[in-house]
Amino acid sequence: MSKFKQLIDNKSDSAQFMMDEIKHICCTMPKRGPGDEGEKMACEYMAGVLKDQCGCERADVESFKENPASFLGWLYFTLTFALAGFVLFFFFPALGAAIIFVGFALMFFQFGLYKKVVDFVFPEKTGHNVTAIKKCKGEVKARIFFNGHPDAAWNWPVNERFGGAVYEAHIASGFGGALIMLILCIIAAIRTGGMPLVASPALYGAGLFWTGIGMLIFVPILIGLYFMWDEKTIVDGANDNLTGCYMGIAVLKAMKDAGIELEHTEVGVILSGSEEAGLRGAKAWCEAHKGEFDDVPTWIIAYDTIHEKEFLGVNYRDLNGTVKADQEISDAFMAAAKELDIACQKTWVPPLGGATDSAAFAQAGFRSTGITALNHVLQDYYHTRKDSWDNLDKECLADCYAITVKCLENFEEKYGK
Repeated sequence: MSKFKQLIDNKSDSAQFMMDEIKHICCTMPKRGPGDEGEKMACEYMAGVLKDQCGCERADVESFKENPASFLGWLYFTLTFALAGFVLFFFFPALGAAIIFVGFALMFFQFGLYKKVVDFVFPEKTGHNVTAIKKCKGEVKARIFFNGHPDAAWNWPVNERFGGAVYEAHIASGFGGALIMLILCIIAAIRTGGMPLVASPALYGAGLFWTGIGMLIFVPILIGLYFMWDEKTIVDGANDNLTGCYMGIAVLKAMKDAGIELEHTEVGVILSGSEEAGLRGAKAWCEAHKGEFDDVPTWIIAYDTIHEKEFLGVNYRDLNGTVKADQEISDAFMAAAKELDIACQKTWVPPLGGATDSAAFAQAGFRSTGITALNHVLQDYYHTRKDSWDNLDKECLADCYAITVKCLENFEEKYGK
């Protein structure tokens, strides 16, 4: 009998362990905003669990500097530039087009690619990561890390109250209106020679002028986007992403409880803080550990929001669809799911869907993939106060855990002999 079979058979017990631990963190510790004290306390607590209950010889809590408010703070710049462009359409359309374009460029680099464009404008904080490793008995021939992020998101009030369809429609209409106004400014600038003026039907042409007047309907929509996130309220983040943190912890604890010692495969956990601030912890981890784990085949499996069983899947592309995951690891997780006859689909993090920490690892040259179990048509628990410990899905956690164990077994069979 496989030494891992009993772990898989007891998947419900491991899922219950995860749920109990998640409840403990949510109920006894401060909120875990990126770079906040609660994030640090959760990292220290889970590092202790990894050492005391999971047999990890190493469980390091590591700090890094960041500017977490910048990740959504770009909105203030982009929205202000867009609103200025609406006004300038009637007085200086060439400048209006330039300002709106700059706003979209900020959005593309800061959110689309997660670059640090406006970080310096926002207050600096200290975030925290954890690197934990359970050594093998003999020579190290392979290594696998399980990853999750311990921080939680700022509350999204519109999604909380009205749901994802309204939330996404609000964003799409606001930025869609700004894009149309950019086009109108360009047309107006071409027609008038790009110089300052006072708009009129005679100068612009009646169609262009009155279309610009009609576009003012988007102004209150854009103003409303200033309030699309509540930076004073941090959600519990039970699913997003204590479920990801505890996936690897549960595997290591089950191995220790069952007395399973691997001969040539190291198993570790990376808790990368401040994912909600633009993968800042994962990026810092990659910088701090560059070249450290190049000695043997090393995989990183990153988990994020393991909550909806019907959407359990492997993200073959990440970071708004721009970053490829490692093909072999992704296929290996899919194959493990098939062996256990557990439904798991090929998926991706689509444009405007954000990213998981897997993207940061892949960009830094690590072999990684991302596992999620959420509907990318946003549900009302996503980044809201409904993401609480009493809104966990035990069956989804158990299935993802079982696939993870099977994937570890197959990985050891291939590389750890």
